[in-house]
Amino acid sequence: MEKPEDIDDIRAQLQNAQETICRVLSELDPEGTFTVDQWERPDGGGGESRAFTGEVFEKAGVNFSDVGGPALPPSASARRPELAGRSFQAMGVSVVIHPRNPYAPTSHANVRYFLTEKPGEEPVWWFGGGFDLTPYYGFEEDAQDWHRAARECCEPYGEDLYPRLKQWCDDYFALPHRNEQRGIGGLFFDDYNEGGFEAAKSFTLGVAKTYAEAYRAIVARRKDTPYGERERRWQTIRRGRYVEFNLLYDRGTLFGLQSKGRTESILMSLPPEVRWEYGHTPEQGTPEAELLEKYLVPRDWV
Repeated sequence: MEKPEDIDDIRAQLQNAQETICRVLSELDPEGTFTVDQWERPDGGGGESRAFTGEVFEKAGVNFSDVGGPALPPSASARRPELAGRSFQAMGVSVVIHPRNPYAPTSHANVRYFLTEKPGEEPVWWFGGGFDLTPYYGFEEDAQDWHRAARECCEPYGEDLYPRLKQWCDDYFALPHRNEQRGIGGLFFDDYNEGGFEAAKSFTLGVAKTYAEAYRAIVARRKDTPYGERERRWQTIRRGRYVEFNLLYDRGTLFGLQSKGRTESILMSLPPEVRWEYGHTPEQGTPEAELLEKYLVPRDWV
């Protein structure tokens, strides 16, 4: 497998993706502000974390990182144990956005690039990432538009790509201890090198662009919907499920901690307000019950 010649180009394009997503936040929430931290990792590399708060977005994180080390962390080599012990360079952009309005969904996106090397052997590289949507109230229009955008992003790279990556997303963003999905899914991929380096890079950067455009449209549609204490309480209960997934199952969280990344940036994905209520079950026939019964189940949205 060939080693990419210009890793600086990948870095620049990932940083450009970070800028684009931050611009979307500012355009949707003009009164919001960023807290920007540039950080260095003792074992090599660093990054820039951008935390955003405002009227529309209660908490958002848009992080860029570029780190490396003498050996891949266990979470990165779990699916490919033959790469264990190789030196690595990993860079990417990770995004989690928690709107204030319960009718506007939380979203997550990630695009990343890995390069591993070992003396006397060929370098091994791959891309990964995806995006997914976690609504607190279900809307057919939002779910259909989200998955339609995902499908259109994949179509230039093969008709089978969207179904494969959608299924992977449904399988990954699940809470087996609850027998629940985290949200309505989207795309998820890892160890991706299909079509060679340029095609894989183009697809991955396209995922970031698609995410920004698709999420912007949904938030613009929902951010001014009136809501009250009932909706807010439900939102914080469902945010608890988000926390459970990120702390128990998320490979990105595990990689960040195992690679001795910046803890504040790794845990930026957690929502600012959350609650757990013992044995809480919504009443039948309510919009809250509809979310669980109709939306938080894997299905074909397009």
